Amino acid sequence: MVYSRTGLTTTVLTILVLAATGCAEEQREEDVEEVRRRAGRGDAEAQYNLGLRYQTGRGVKQDDAEAVKLYRRAADQGHAGAQNNLGWMYANGLGVERDDAEAVIWYRSAADQGHADAQVNLGTMYRIGRSVKPDVNAAVTWYRRAADQKHVGAQYALGTMYANARGVSRDYAEAVKWFRRAVDQGYAPARSQLGMMYAMGLGLERDDVKAHAHCSLAAAAGDNLGRVVRDNLEKSMTPAQMAEARRLAQEWSRKAAPAKE
Repeated sequence: MVYSRTGLTTTVLTILVLAATGCAEEQREEDVEEVRRRAGRGDAEAQYNLGLRYQTGRGVKQDDAEAVKLYRRAADQGHAGAQNNLGWMYANGLGVERDDAEAVIWYRSAADQGHADAQVNLGTMYRIGRSVKPDVNAAVTWYRRAADQKHVGAQYALGTMYANARGVSRDYAEAVKWFRRAVDQGYAPARSQLGMMYAMGLGLERDDVKAHAHCSLAAAAGDNLGRVVRDNLEKSMTPAQMAEARRLAQEWSRKAAPAKE
């Protein structure tokens, strides 16, 4: 979808394909040899954590094939995180020959257990039609389940589905709601989209100042769409509007910053 206003022509509301392995937040700070001993005794959580270490090279030599072996052992015991990561390895041909059908099987096993990353990954497989018939309705269903668990990528993706009428009726207000929830978790791409919605007056009252403030913060976080929208907005904004946008961005930035002890 492309919108145009006062020289602003930007392709917006694209869906992020997520790399949802969950490695950073789920690795446990334990001695590698202790994890290895527990994994050898058949502990699924230890097998999963050791697989994460091999996948990321943390404390061991990086080895995708070894990660796959460990994920499979844990996945066969019903470990949802391992099932999701094993699906990811198959979907991307990491340590194993790429096999989208196998990826879908493992994503579904984890998603049915409520694993949010797996729900997003399965939703994306349905959205783009990898080893399954393209089904945007199914994609929305899985994105919503993950979004309801506060999965930031799912919130963003669900916002795009409402904005683009994919699997749901077009509803800009609903899109704004989900973008806001992702913004509240500090997700820069969603902030760019929210800024774009303000710039175009979609789902809320048009406000170039708020649009600029949102996009400035997104650009500062490295989001390219935010930079493009911000720069184009500046061509038609007054100095007073610019000053207010900068003030607002600083205020929001302070509120989002973690408290200092």
